[in-house]
Parts: sequence; C-alpha cells; structure tokens
Amino acid sequence: MMIRNAFLATITMAVSSLAYSTTWVSDQAHSTAHFKVRHMMITNVSGDFTGVDAKIDLNAADITKSKVEASLDAKSIDTNNGKRDEHLRSPEFFDVQKFPLIKFTSKTVAKSGKDQLKVIGDLTIHGITKSVTLDVVGPTAAFKDPWGNMKRGLSATTKINRKDFGLTWNKALEAGGVVVGDEVKIELELELQEPKA
Repeated sequence: MMIRNAFLATITMAVSSLAYSTTWVSDQAHSTAHFKVRHMMITNVSGDFTGVDAKIDLNAADITKSKVEASLDAKSIDTNNGKRDEHLRSPEFFDVQKFPLIKFTSKTVAKSGKDQLKVIGDLTIHGITKSVTLDVVGPTAAFKDPWGNMKRGLSATTKINRKDFGLTWNKALEAGGVVVGDEVKIELELELQEPKA
C-alpha cells in the first residue's frame, strides 16, 4: 500500500508540474543577439545576429525546472561592415558553410535574485561545445499584445573567450597587442510569444 501511495504521489506531482509548464518561442522580428569585442586594443566593435530561434519550456510552479533551447543563424552576423562580415563568415572565423548554427541548451536554472536567474548550459560555436552561464533578467509576466498574442520578455548576458571555441584568428600590432581581443561580451534580448493552438 505504501509503495502504491508513493507511486501515485509521484505521478500526481509530475502531472501537476506539466500543468504549470507552458512553451514560449522567440518572436524573431523582435529578438536579437548582440556582441562586443575589443578591436586594436583601443575601442570596441559590436554586432548582431538576427534569426534568434528560441524555445522555452517555462514551469510557472517551479522556475528552476524550466528548459531553454536556442539557436542563431551564423550567416546573419552583421557588424555594419560588409567586408568584415564576410571575413567573419569565412573559415578563419565562424566558417558558416561548415557550422551554420550557434546553439545553446540549458542544463540548470537557478534563482539569483528578484526576477533574476542564472541559466547554465552548453553553448556550441564553430563545432565546439563549452559550458556557459547566462545572467537572465525576467521572464516578465505574460500580457496580451494588440493582436491577441500572449507575450513575455527577457534579457540575458554572458562573457566568453572566443579562443575556447576555436575562433583563434588574429594579427599582432607593431606597437604591441593584437587586432582582436579574446573576451566577447554577449547580450540577448528575447521577445517571447505563446504559440496559438
């Protein structure tokens, strides 16, 4: 009897958890991945990836049981300089023909403050996967937009070393230092919507 009751309690908890889980996907027209990297040791160059494709299984009962999957179209890189963008797409950097997607899959979600989370997961760039931590603000409460879509939003930041992902191209400067810095700051702005039935 005790085993049966324990089994029923487990099933009930699982069903209850599922009842509080909803799926949200990125509105790609209003979601961006922004990055910034040091250039020539004196200033920063920034750029964006469009085509942010994200899916979040959000557990309202326990946010730490939520899951995130996301990918970026590497070809969509835009630094506002066509020649530089072509170089970044080439085999010397992202090699977008061989590695067309940048991917992230969450492993753990933890609360880190009011409306703040730390999401640890696997980031894959250039065919290499490393663990990273995203500092997340949100997600916001759900609301209905003027067209009847349910929406949420969140922001996330992290830092990576590009060499960890095989992005090693560089040139030395005569005065010392290098053309491209190693640390890359990443900022994500996601507008999420609940798919209509």
